[in-house]
Amino acid sequence: MLPSLTLNRPFTEIFSGSLYHQLIQFSMHEDPGISTLVELHDHIIDQGNGYWIKIEAWRVVVTPDIPHGVRYSLTLHEPYGKRILGYDNAHAVKPPKKFKYAGTRLPYDHKHRHASDKGVPYEFRDAHQLLADFFTEVDRVLEEIKES
Repeated sequence: MLPSLTLNRPFTEIFSGSLYHQLIQFSMHEDPGISTLVELHDHIIDQGNGYWIKIEAWRVVVTPDIPHGVRYSLTLHEPYGKRILGYDNAHAVKPPKKFKYAGTRLPYDHKHRHASDKGVPYEFRDAHQLLADFFTEVDRVLEEIKES
């Protein structure tokens, strides 16, 4: 049974032992950009000329595959809806065989550089960097399309 929360008892008395230390550890390592990313969930952003971005992000339990505690999918779509760029962590990817760790499953974070790309590993540093990397890549892809 959980203790009742009253104002006359200190926090450490209410949440003691292991749970208290887990809460402190979690708050010390919480990525402030995760809140920004989660707030963008279900947003669709027009990029002009029929191109658009869809952002999906929600919190999940921290696991070895998703150590930052958020599932995400950031995608750029062409006018007919086909994905042409994506950053997500929906599944693990295997690096191509030419890499040192061929056949090793890596963390779920990865990016798809074009429609038929099965994904290449993406090094997730924090949520703000994820958004910056994604939008930088979107700008590059749209500029390439414009020039072709």
